Amino acid sequence: MPAKLKTAVLGATGYSGAELTRLLLRHPRVEKPILLRRPSDTDANASLADTFPAFSGNGSYPLQPLSWPSLKQQGVELLFLATPHEASRSIVPEAVAQGLRVIDLSGAWRLKQPQNRAAYAFTDADSVTAAELTEKAVYGLPELCADRIPNAALVANPGCYATSVILALAPLLSAGLVDRGRGIISDSKSGVSGAGKEPNSRTHFVSVADNFSAYSVFGHRHLGEMLEQLKLNSSELIFTPHLLPIPRGILSTIYVHLSREVKAGEIESCFRGFYAGRRWVRVFVTPKLPQIQFSLHTNYCDLGFCLDDSGRRLVLVSCIDNLLKGAAGQSVQNMNLMYGWNEEEGLQ
Repeated sequence: MPAKLKTAVLGATGYSGAELTRLLLRHPRVEKPILLRRPSDTDANASLADTFPAFSGNGSYPLQPLSWPSLKQQGVELLFLATPHEASRSIVPEAVAQGLRVIDLSGAWRLKQPQNRAAYAFTDADSVTAAELTEKAVYGLPELCADRIPNAALVANPGCYATSVILALAPLLSAGLVDRGRGIISDSKSGVSGAGKEPNSRTHFVSVADNFSAYSVFGHRHLGEMLEQLKLNSSELIFTPHLLPIPRGILSTIYVHLSREVKAGEIESCFRGFYAGRRWVRVFVTPKLPQIQFSLHTNYCDLGFCLDDSGRRLVLVSCIDNLLKGAAGQSVQNMNLMYGWNEEEGLQ
């Protein structure tokens, strides 16, 4: 029997990191992952169960200090980073220099264009190395980049909003069916876990419960990913995120004008042809539309649409679980591609 892959996770105490750890623990081709604590963490006795008691019934999950010699000695090949953007930006150059392959769940390495990357205001200790890694990093959306992911040393896992919007629009843009000059509008809503684990006034219960709010209008960091991956100009896409009073899940409602009159069957064929053989995209038959509850706790991106009577206006609905297809599940899907395994491994 071939040896199992040895992995490590830095940032397992966050929502996405905990989901990732759960997936890796049941993956048939992966050893029990080594869980790491960041250099800034001072509690030498910390464990994952301290933060997520649900893990306490299945053994011990101590958090080891991040040490490159120790990871090498333990035979770790793949490092997952579920860390803040700034931390990933500084850690990845060291990890790659140590010969590790990396899947980064943050936004540190997703963006190629400086004007989009400026939203993160990174300050790199070694700007030359950072520029080289930025060019080498592969955007980890398997449905679009499966040909590049297997040989990547650094995979930049996409943002959750970006995943929902890109997968909905890519087939139509590729087929030239969108009238880009008339603009695209994406009205997207996310559960509170999408804001991360660190509390703030916007995500307190009293702010979220019985409420629904827009935020980061014209300024959300995921917009740059959408523009780059879909090859759109900033004037062609308006993206507005909203906070839903639910723990998890994303629903994006996207409005487009079409470049010519089409029939519903052509739209459905466009989606099914583009995603033929792609296990984790489900296309709904119009007029049925996805709902957050259908994709919750799965790695699916559910896509549906409604076409108006003129055949020139289209509404798309895209749903994902932001912690799975929008983060941890997609990172495992990327790992499967990197090591030549079936994309379903560990995600069924």
